[in-house]
Amino acid sequence: MDIKEFRRILEIAKGKPDFMDELNRFFYEQIEDFAKLDHLRIERAGKPEAIYAEGKSPEEVVKIIKNALKHLKGVLVTRASKEQIEEIKKEFRDRKLDISERSGTVIVGEKREVIGKVAIISAGTSDIPVAEEAVKTCEFLGLEVKKYYDAGVAGIHRLIKPIKEINSDSVDSVIVVAGMEGALPSVVAGLVDVPVIAVPTSIGYGVSLGGLTALFSMLQSCSSGVAVVNIDNGFGAGVFAYLISRTIRKRLKS
Repeated sequence: MDIKEFRRILEIAKGKPDFMDELNRFFYEQIEDFAKLDHLRIERAGKPEAIYAEGKSPEEVVKIIKNALKHLKGVLVTRASKEQIEEIKKEFRDRKLDISERSGTVIVGEKREVIGKVAIISAGTSDIPVAEEAVKTCEFLGLEVKKYYDAGVAGIHRLIKPIKEINSDSVDSVIVVAGMEGALPSVVAGLVDVPVIAVPTSIGYGVSLGGLTALFSMLQSCSSGVAVVNIDNGFGAGVFAYLISRTIRKRLKS
């Protein structure tokens, strides 16, 4: 909804007893008794609302998607279960679907216009589900993605080609996903001249403490220019990368 629609609602609602209901609809849409759709988030915060599927029934996820598509050309769903994904496939078979079952991430409808480029590196194959959540988030928001998987510090020579390509490819930022001791973001940040977004994962043995060891390591990075998101938060990293690219594009256009 844009400002013209807002003015139209004000004119129609003027003097009506349900005026506040009409006004509230401009800011959010109530979906039965389980969700409020924040369809103005893109105007207010520069990024559209995503649907976090965990804890929702397949039917609730579908209803939220249907309502979101009244206002948006595309919708991003994260942390969807197999059951939820099957329901989405069934209900939206006439829409474009881009599904990463490994990460539980689904794009329903159109992706946004490409505005920038990001590189995404995973330390190990076990980190790929979190990396894929970041990939789909970036692609949905309009970033071209360069993927480099299984390039961790245990085989440091595997980083040579990715770093060379990243430094010659004009990426706006680099997302680095790593579990275990979480050393990879610090290494990458010492070799590239763009912001590094570090994503600790819950992958690892005993003292990895469900990703806390990787998180603490990344927060204590010796290399500067590293921002750290929460454990397994590929979505948050993707949004951060998008906002970096969006800011660059806005500055270039002004």
